[in-house]
Parts: sequence; C-alpha cells; structure tokens
Amino acid sequence: MVNEPRLQPHAPPFIARRGLLHAGLLGLGGLSLSSLLRERATAGTAAGKDTSVIFLFLHGGPSQLETYDLKPQAPAEIRGPYRPISTSVPGLDLCEALPLHARMADRFALIRSCTHGEGGHFEAHGRFMSGHPGLKPGTFESTHPQMGAIVGRALKSRVRGLPAAVGMGLVIYNSAFGEYLPGIGEGYWSSAWRPPIVTKSGLPNSTLTVDGGRLDDRVGLLRQFDRLRRDVDQRGTLDAVDEFNRTAIDILTADKARQAFDLSKEDPRLVAQYGDEWGQNALVARRLVEAGVSFVTISVPGGVKAMDAPGWDDHAINIDLPTIMRYRLPVYDQVVTTLINDLYDRGLDKKVLVIAAGEFGRTPKGTLQPGTSTGKLQWGRDHWPGAQSILISGGGFRMGQVIGSTDQHAAFPHERPIDPQDLMATLYQFLGIDLNTHFPDGSGRPIAITTGKPIKELS
Repeated sequence: MVNEPRLQPHAPPFIARRGLLHAGLLGLGGLSLSSLLRERATAGTAAGKDTSVIFLFLHGGPSQLETYDLKPQAPAEIRGPYRPISTSVPGLDLCEALPLHARMADRFALIRSCTHGEGGHFEAHGRFMSGHPGLKPGTFESTHPQMGAIVGRALKSRVRGLPAAVGMGLVIYNSAFGEYLPGIGEGYWSSAWRPPIVTKSGLPNSTLTVDGGRLDDRVGLLRQFDRLRRDVDQRGTLDAVDEFNRTAIDILTADKARQAFDLSKEDPRLVAQYGDEWGQNALVARRLVEAGVSFVTISVPGGVKAMDAPGWDDHAINIDLPTIMRYRLPVYDQVVTTLINDLYDRGLDKKVLVIAAGEFGRTPKGTLQPGTSTGKLQWGRDHWPGAQSILISGGGFRMGQVIGSTDQHAAFPHERPIDPQDLMATLYQFLGIDLNTHFPDGSGRPIAITTGKPIKELS
C-alpha cells in the first residue's frame, strides 16, 4: 500500500494524570455533553457476566505462513524462509521463531480458517471488528459499530469509576481524521459510544498520556451539570442526568483507573518479563480487566527499535519480511506468552479471554521487489483476506487444539471456514451479552449485534 497512513514514531502529546482522568476516561471527543447524557440515559444496558476480553490487534495483517500456519511442503516462494516446530500439543506445529508459544501450546487454541472478502486495511478492519463491510465517507472507520463500542453499549461497567471498554495504543496519530484504533469505532452511532483511548508509556510510575488530537481539557466538566439541568425536561430525564452525574464523578475521583496503571504495585521481575512499549500495555490490560473493565483492545505494533515497519503490512516495497520477522517475532512471542501465563498463574484463565489477530492474512506467494525507502531487493507478501490465523486463549474454553485448516498454500479454508461474525458471537456470548440484542442504526432501524454463531469447537 502506497497511500496508507503510516505509524508515527513519536508518542501522543503529554497530558497530566489529572487531565487523563478528566478527559481520557470520559472520551467525550467532539460530542456535546447533553447529547452524551441523552444517549446514555436511553441505553438499556445489562450487567453481563464477570468476564473480560483482551484483544491484541495486529494492524497490517500478519502472515499466517510465518506464524501459525506454515506449509513446509509448498514451493519455496510460498513456504517462505521459516520452518515449523513441534509444540507441547501433538500435531500442533507453528513457526520456529515462536519457541515460547511452543512450550505452552496447551494454553491456547489456533483458528486457521478465518476468511472474509475485504482486501484493504481499513475496509478489513471494519469487516473483522464490526462484522460488516463499508467505511463512513471520508474516513477510515467502519460504517457499523465495532466490538469495543458494542460491548460498551451492551454492558454497564461492573465497577463504578471504570468504563466497560477501553482502547490502548493507536494505529494512526495526528491524522486529519483524528486518532484511530481498530476495535473502538462507533460507526453510525453517536460518538457517545466510542470507548476511550489511553496509552501507557515508559516504566512504572511514568506519566500517562492520551491521544491529544481528540481530547481537550475537561476541567470545567462538573460545572456543566447545573447548566444541563436547565436543558432537560421534567419527565424522568433529570433522574438519568443525576445518574450520569454520579457516574462521571466516580470516573473522575474513584482512582480506580490510576491504580490500574500504577505498575509499581507489580513484581519488578514480572514487569521486566512483559518488556517495554506494547508489553507494558499488555500488563496494564491485565490490571484493567482485574479491576473490572470488560473489553480492552491493544494495538500491537509491527515495528521494533532496530527497524521501521508499517505495522504488520509486510509488502516487499515496505520491508523485507524475513528480516523484520527475526526482530519482531521474539518480542511478540515474549509478550503474548507472558500475558497468557500470567493470567493462568493468577487463576484468571476462565474469567479472561485473550484474542490475537490482524485484519487479514498475507498472499501465499511472496514477491521480490525494490524497497521504496531502501532501493534494495526485498521479499514480502501482499494483502490476503482469503485465510488468516487467530490465537485464542483462556475464557474457560478448550485449549490445545487447531480449529479449521487451509489448503496446501494457506490460501483458502479447506475445513471449517470461520467468519469474523462467528468470532464476535463467541466473544459476546462469553461476556454475557444476549446474541439476540439489537441496537438502532442511524435511521432508527434495529440491527442485530451479530449474525454469527459461537465457535462450537471451543466449548
């Protein structure tokens, strides 16, 4: 992709911790507070179960042939440079660059046969994270609400002072369209339903930052409530405003969010095991779901300190795929396995479901082209929605298995095709959301939150 927005190397603008609590965890964006109150007052939410999801989203689309679905018998231009290794689960093989995965394969399941038809990054984000095709005009966000927004609307927070859904990290910074993270888009809903985005950077006790392009200082937020009282009618809406008032004050003052981000309370050896950058986000995500957040989506960057990389978008013109994988996969291997083992060690493997996936897979046949920035010949793979792999761990589901299979080139499902809607149905059911739930679209027409069916093999 040539015209695609690229990850920026700098961090989002600094906002003091108090500013985060005033702004980031309310996530008001450009929405008027009165509109937000009306949306929240008519939500019709439910309590759900005491369960949570951590979604590790690999923007760009990781290659199935260099991670979880290797084809060692295929021709060289298809099988790539890496070889499969056996794991602790007989018959479950994966990439040799994922040795930590191999040791604890009984703690995750692999779906190898997810498929859909959207080949552009942002179109595929929408299809994978909302279940539907289509982008809002002039944006890179899906027409339909994505998983995080649906969870946030369908569930009330289990703990006062914490939102039901949170996004961590960004895919695009400082864009003309605003900051962007797949999984939280509100689609045709009001932005009242857009989960807040927060970013943890640095070591324990470091300052929290949020995406500054969308958020202003909301210090005067509480003072607006009295003015809002003059704007509402007297037919019960005032009670809803009072409830939102209490909830907002909880978020601003309860200290729950700040405590979740305070890694000084963790064993320094565990903090070090999670590592820097997005590994710290994974640890904070574990603390957030322990505290009571139902859904946390994390942007998993494809770049590493030694190299620049456009997410996991490994076209030959962007990056040399074999080289970047040698740097990238050990970090990915370390963070994912540390998170999974941490959840199991804490007895959270039935309460928390971990999902790791991108928006699609990569082409079975690799290409050799000059790099746009290097001018050197590089080997890579292009976009491919025909087949992709997904890692699932925990949730009390049956682990240590492979669900579905692909053909001899990992191009299309051979057995048990899985639609993103089926993954959504599995996730919502696990969180205790009624799969028959409908919410209105922009015209007021009721739309089902999913048309998929829970993945039966996980039960």
